[in-house]
Amino acid sequence: MYIGIDHGTTAMRFAGENGAFKLSRTDARDFRYQDLERLCPLDEIEGIAVCYSMGDAIAAITGISKVEGRGVITREGAGEHIGGGTRVFDEIARSGLPAVVIPGLHRGSPTDVRFKAYSHQASPEKIGIAYEVFSALGGDFVVSDVSSNTVTMLVSGGEIRGALDACVFAPGTQHGALDVDAIRRIDWGRETANEAFLHAGVAHTMPAEEQERTLALFAAMEIAALSVLNPGAGVALAGSCGPRIAAEVEGLLKRPVHVFDEWCAAHGLVKIARDVFGGAGSILGIGVDM
Repeated sequence: MYIGIDHGTTAMRFAGENGAFKLSRTDARDFRYQDLERLCPLDEIEGIAVCYSMGDAIAAITGISKVEGRGVITREGAGEHIGGGTRVFDEIARSGLPAVVIPGLHRGSPTDVRFKAYSHQASPEKIGIAYEVFSALGGDFVVSDVSSNTVTMLVSGGEIRGALDACVFAPGTQHGALDVDAIRRIDWGRETANEAFLHAGVAHTMPAEEQERTLALFAAMEIAALSVLNPGAGVALAGSCGPRIAAEVEGLLKRPVHVFDEWCAAHGLVKIARDVFGGAGSILGIGVDM
């Protein structure tokens, strides 16, 4: 049995080949590795793929025993630290179960060098999303993960070419890029930059009746932007908001959109664990260091 663990913005999702469960990041602070028995007996676990935060200190899919500092440069920055993800990572590390840590996409990643104009492109669970979409659509697609934040990735020729992170372009429901008003609030000392990021999503900036249409517009714009590098790529949506905005995105792009739900990352991570522990030397162009 292989297991994928998605460190999402609001929840931790645990998937196996025959079941799944999720915990809020607050509830995950009480996680014990024995909780994986909800998926299968511990002695049947052949491999786990786990995500943690931005994954910006590693560039390869790495055996958990080789990872220092949980694979991150710092826990400070764009996002909210609750402690659930830390607990889950540490429990998996101490369990002795075979596990790999998934990297994020950043300046050390093997993406198109032009995307490295920004220090960070995507967090680790997005690689799980990309692998799940890859298994369904093949090696050429753009996928936008739309939920509390929005991140869009391009895969060409079976390799991740680059991504647009949540703090760069499209807003999600809660988080987004910093506009002029946000910069002023930071300069005036009313908010930290991280607080401004956490309050830049459409739930904070748009009337309720316009929020989903706004999410759809910006997701479509990111998809269109990345399609410049692969005009024939398929299009997919993932995340908790993906199914709700799919029709609007299809209408804007005038192209069919494949829809995946909030479990996309966890299911993709299961497949990564299966293939890595089966001997794969790379996943979507990301190297493996066991």
